[in-house]
Amino acid sequence: MAGPLIDLGGGTTRPDGGQAVSGDGLVRDSSTRTFMADVIEASRQVPVVVDFWAPWCGPCKQLGPLIEKLVREMKGAVRLVKINVDENQQLAAQMRIQSIPAVFAFVNGQPVDGFMGALPESELRSFLKRIAGNGGMAEEIAAAIAEARAALDADDVDKAAQIYAAVLEADAENVDALAGLARCEIAKGNLESAEAILARVPADKAGHAEVAGARAAIELAANPGDLGEIARLSETVADNPGDYQSRFDLAIALNSAGRREEALEHLLHIVRHQRDWNDEAARKQIITFFEAWGPTDELTLAGRRKLSAILFA
Repeated sequence: MAGPLIDLGGGTTRPDGGQAVSGDGLVRDSSTRTFMADVIEASRQVPVVVDFWAPWCGPCKQLGPLIEKLVREMKGAVRLVKINVDENQQLAAQMRIQSIPAVFAFVNGQPVDGFMGALPESELRSFLKRIAGNGGMAEEIAAAIAEARAALDADDVDKAAQIYAAVLEADAENVDALAGLARCEIAKGNLESAEAILARVPADKAGHAEVAGARAAIELAANPGDLGEIARLSETVADNPGDYQSRFDLAIALNSAGRREEALEHLLHIVRHQRDWNDEAARKQIITFFEAWGPTDELTLAGRRKLSAILFA
């Protein structure tokens, strides 16, 4: 846990030697509370690289000073924000940080690239130059990804697939485009093609939220709903509302049949009445649904609000 900040005139430093807020404004510590302003909003003006670290992490101590030095060498072409995961566990969980150091680059409010672990100076310099020097391209890619997502949400699968494919021509390892293209194949019923696309995701980005969502969507699509089973389970639940296993199974079947809202309501019912049932299986399944539906899906957004209202009531 970092101690109090020490004012040295040119900025403030952490006790581990890294800067909390640099005098030139190029490097700063941030938190869950200030992340929106320091990263999302700031990246609309200049690319922002976020370094998730912890005081006990050896590789973090190697990467931190090096990335700060290289960012300053670029004289404002990119900014660095540092997040102590011990002090901001909720934010780390939201970003799906599974190991540190983890570095993400944001452009125009969207994550566009990243890596985990400490890189050699030459590779780190190349990464920063790609983010800063190709800032225009990164911004164009972020806009294209947003357009493709909107097309997919509107069921214009062909348009979305064309955009994702174009992004991959410019950046073959773009995780959002790979996951998006996989979702297009899922929508067409081509599950093997979707799996093949996800196999192209770099190993250090396999835990990316969009990739996890696409994998969840493949799993759900591989188990199509059975109308007879839905009818049987619906009758069972109507006769015995407290049969949570049948209600859970009904939710899975309904979602597979495309009746997502009904599926969500059944799982929320379980969370509302017996949150810890089967080791919180209903809450965990809701999260799997959200991942499969995508973070911008209207039902995902509405469902998150409902789930939060129940959990924090």
